[in-house]
Amino acid sequence: MHQEDKIENHQEFISKLETSYGKFNSENKKFESTSNSKIARDLCYSDSQFSRLINGTASEGEFKRALRNVNRLLNENSLQKKNILSEKAGNRNYKKWAIYLCLLLLVGIIVLLGIQFLKEEPADTTVTNTTRYDMLKWSFENNYIQPYIKLKDLPADCNFPCYKYQGKWSLKGQYKIPFFRERNGFHYVAKEAKMYTRCMDEENQGGELFEGYEYQKHEIWYDKREFTIDSFLVADDKSKIRESYNNSDFSENENFVKVAYVHTFFRNEFTIDSNLVFRKGKTIGRDIEFLVEEKLIKDLGSQKLVKELKSEINSIARNRLEDFSKPINCEPSKVPNINFNYVKKGDELSFECQFTTGRFLVDYEKIFVLEEQYINNICR
Repeated sequence: MHQEDKIENHQEFISKLETSYGKFNSENKKFESTSNSKIARDLCYSDSQFSRLINGTASEGEFKRALRNVNRLLNENSLQKKNILSEKAGNRNYKKWAIYLCLLLLVGIIVLLGIQFLKEEPADTTVTNTTRYDMLKWSFENNYIQPYIKLKDLPADCNFPCYKYQGKWSLKGQYKIPFFRERNGFHYVAKEAKMYTRCMDEENQGGELFEGYEYQKHEIWYDKREFTIDSFLVADDKSKIRESYNNSDFSENENFVKVAYVHTFFRNEFTIDSNLVFRKGKTIGRDIEFLVEEKLIKDLGSQKLVKELKSEINSIARNRLEDFSKPINCEPSKVPNINFNYVKKGDELSFECQFTTGRFLVDYEKIFVLEEQYINNICR
């Protein structure tokens, strides 16, 4: 590629992006109205690929593909503006089917990530958590799939509560649960979760229903002492976990060894009823990522024990993590604000739930925090 052609392609690329993202600052290599990361996602590029393009160091092939992508994006934006009136009628149904198709594709891909664990002898996974979470993130944070209901789609009286609950939620605080297997000593630690929520306006015209697609990265620990489950439960109420257990840090206790990460794709369904939010849902896909075997042998002191623990945990995977996959049983959460129009970033939904493990029903609390709200403004 000649230097003159490269400069010309670079200038054309920047010029076309400026029509959608504001003036380009050539000194700090940023656009006026949108972050580089957001533009990269709109074009389905990584941050590093986009950096090469705006710095003019990309290859000829990269520039050609980039210009095609920009043209497609501009054409799409143009069509959206032209069809803004008809979108509320027939085109809206098409959009909903597109959303269904994309979310169904997402579910299929995530389930396939864990399918190897249904074999007789599941292998250790080496797929990173980035692969899993980024698929969910891409489905909600790009310019091609727009699953959210927008202000212009709301009814004239603005009585559509779920619109303020749309966006990205995260898990507030971790919780721990001892769980039942053929041998004692296993513990489940919920460490992090990211959930994207959207109004289910295709199923509910009143705005009381919204769904949440959630990625969870949790941990399985093993207690070398193999204490029984009830050792960690309140003596006179076997459904409640002892406060000392909840407040403990396994990483500071030499008896506890982290064995694996559990990656889960979960679909939630929420119903807003007056001052309460009801939650139901079920696991769609889940797989297990063991820690490096050399480290496990060192921490546990026995290759035989490592093999036994892996076999026990893999049996959970072969049974599709049966205990974990049962529909959740939770009490409703209070709404963050009685006036749904004032639900805002930082608000919480808190659910008191029960976890089924063997013959035990164990109480735990799961709190979601609204991290990024899709619609900040109030419908008027």
